[in-house]
Amino acid sequence: MSRRLPEPVAVSGEQLGANALEVEGVSHSYGKRKALSDVSFHVRPASFCVLLGLNGAGKSTLYSLITHLYAVQKGTIRIFGFDVNRTPSEALRRLGVVFQARTLDLDLTVEQNLSYHAALHGISKREASFRAAAVLDEVAMAGRAGDKVRTLSGGQMRRVEIARALLHRPRLLLLDEPTVGLDVKARADILKHVRHLVGETGIGVLWATHLIDEVASGDNVVLLHEGRVIDQGHAAEVAARTGAPDIGAAFKKLTGVAGEGDRWDQP
Repeated sequence: MSRRLPEPVAVSGEQLGANALEVEGVSHSYGKRKALSDVSFHVRPASFCVLLGLNGAGKSTLYSLITHLYAVQKGTIRIFGFDVNRTPSEALRRLGVVFQARTLDLDLTVEQNLSYHAALHGISKREASFRAAAVLDEVAMAGRAGDKVRTLSGGQMRRVEIARALLHRPRLLLLDEPTVGLDVKARADILKHVRHLVGETGIGVLWATHLIDEVASGDNVVLLHEGRVIDQGHAAEVAARTGAPDIGAAFKKLTGVAGEGDRWDQP
């Protein structure tokens, strides 16, 4: 019998009706180079939002600010009402992250990787075992718990990283280019699993990508270009506002960057 992943629950102190994520007027510079300029958007609880932009648009910088790897220089970032700069422990305990770079220990088993992560969150060994079984089942990796990570495919490793990010039962999940380097089927499987999580557990998701075909017409989308938000809303609405047939054509019209299939090319 499968073990259903418990739904994330509200933690005391959260603001009633707070957004899962609020980014307000955020700017960030590396010396004289400005990476983000007055970026504002929000992600609602139990929703799937796509942060769409070219490589170098500022997506990874924004994720580094949300996860408090960098301090916010200007603006405010809140996770369920908690300011990432002022109350980082409260904000980050509600956050799960899958970074673009692979971070699993290849010489440990899947279960050992999850156990180590659970220990960092202060989760008891017994509870960690229960949660690991639940999250691995949720991402269709229950049968690989005892396998060393190096024996897994790229797509399977990504699923394990998603499972690991869910161990402490966050209410918001960030994924930074999670399908980079994967084949078409593996990409589709990862996207399907994450969308399933939103519907089943009520978690909020911010999915960063440069791939047009990972955006569905009903998705909330934030278009980030050269460090600025150039449009946002439901993908179909963004397309309609620009007089374009789809989100790929809308992005091209707004930026002058041509998209073909799942690739972007400079004109």
